[in-house]
Amino acid sequence: MSTASIPSAAARGKRFLSIRRLTAWLAAQASGPKAAPMPGLWLVTGFAAAHAVLWTLILINLKTGQDVHMDVAEAYAWGQKFLLGYGKHPPLSGWVAGVWFMLFPVADWATYALAMATLGCGLVICWLLALRVVDHRRAFFVVVMLALYPIFNFKGFKYNPDLLQLVTLPLMVLAYLDAFEKRSVRSGVWLGLAGALALMTKYWAVTMIGAIGLAALIHPNRLQFLRSPAPWVAIAVLAVAMLPHVTWLKQVDFVPFTYAGDTYSLTDRAMIDELALRYVGHNLALLAAPVILGAIALMWRPFRLAPFPALARGANSGVNLSQAINVWIIQAVVAVGPPLGALLFHVYIKTDWGIPLFFLVPLALIAIPAVRVRKVALANLTMTWLVITLIVLAASPRIVAYELNEKRTAGATYRARSELARGLTEAWHTRFHSRWPVVAAYTDTGQPVTFYSPDHPAPLTPNEPWSSGLTSLEEAKRSGFIGICEPGHWKFEECEAWMKAHAANAERMMMTTRRFFLGMPGPATAWNIYIVPPGK
Repeated sequence: MSTASIPSAAARGKRFLSIRRLTAWLAAQASGPKAAPMPGLWLVTGFAAAHAVLWTLILINLKTGQDVHMDVAEAYAWGQKFLLGYGKHPPLSGWVAGVWFMLFPVADWATYALAMATLGCGLVICWLLALRVVDHRRAFFVVVMLALYPIFNFKGFKYNPDLLQLVTLPLMVLAYLDAFEKRSVRSGVWLGLAGALALMTKYWAVTMIGAIGLAALIHPNRLQFLRSPAPWVAIAVLAVAMLPHVTWLKQVDFVPFTYAGDTYSLTDRAMIDELALRYVGHNLALLAAPVILGAIALMWRPFRLAPFPALARGANSGVNLSQAINVWIIQAVVAVGPPLGALLFHVYIKTDWGIPLFFLVPLALIAIPAVRVRKVALANLTMTWLVITLIVLAASPRIVAYELNEKRTAGATYRARSELARGLTEAWHTRFHSRWPVVAAYTDTGQPVTFYSPDHPAPLTPNEPWSSGLTSLEEAKRSGFIGICEPGHWKFEECEAWMKAHAANAERMMMTTRRFFLGMPGPATAWNIYIVPPGK
């Protein structure tokens, strides 16, 4: 028995030694060389890049057999023209997509890479933000918690203005914390520019701007900040930076606000209450993963039965309490404000609106002074992230096979709009021997067709008062267009009526599309097609 116990003890010693080395190395990398201009930057940048690459591969696998989401296709369509606005939203998400697809091919994998690159940038900015509040060890712990937040992996598959806000809103909070600390003219300029950038992504950024304003008014050190030039310079710079977009808004008769009022105004009290409750429940459920896994990492003692105590009394030099108060106020306001506002003002609140509003939760929790983040906690959480990511990567082909087998005929997910786009492009070329210029269809059909057609025709949405500005009905009639109506669609009758009014002399045909993958057929979808030739 004694001889058998010797190698066992030696093996345990080696395991402890390797864990200690890994823990020490990770903690050292998180802090970085003291002489470095920004200690820990290489570790965080490498982690964010690895996260983006691995989850791009996962999403390519998981979304096999599906066309890209219509939001992604819409962003691509916007990026074909660099306008000051696109009907429903301000322009930044379209500009980013336009630049991205100048560098990458118009392909499904490139859209997932765009989404993950956006989130990777968000992780680095959140680390810079965290360093204003906590030490390097805690800041890196916050970044890994965010990487485990489903918004930064599974739910981050579609690039749209909501997702881009995970870059611009953290940037604005970072600029605010910098201005609150420095209280200088320069820091005010950066805060104003960051605010403008956030508003140019989506008007929803006013929730974060309002939260920052309340934090500045509530904070115990508010007078020092409010008596400095920083907040007033920020307001002035924000106003000046937004002037071109405001001019555009006036030119289009403030059509984005018409869109918001028409789309999200509700009168059904029961539905309003249900949607607000669903919004709260959905976002709490998403936050459960990083919070629970983070708590386990803080308490888990490798090869020990007794966990570490995660809380302790006393001062904590790893937390800047003044900045932590700012973070707590901001996160509390953006967590409570939107659902409360939806109840008070009878607004349809979508669960997706919470996508950019909870990135401060990990920092708000880790900035609690009583929380203790030991070196081993970094290794615990980083290994948790790595194991989960690699398991999902390995399992993704089986997951997609199961999804295809069980759900390939359910809903619109697997309808073959890409095949429709290629078939209609060929039909146009056969008839007119020219580039297909315009597609007239509702967003869930027209935007994917724009993305997948080799000609990338400009999308025109029937009966839509908030035109994207990419084309017009007059231009469509002059250049010719193909109209598409889907039988069974909830707006089918409206679509047919629009075609009757504007494509009365069109060539009519019916086309059926179906995609096969892994030997399994997707749903067969019929489309009513209207081909309007170019005007003479």
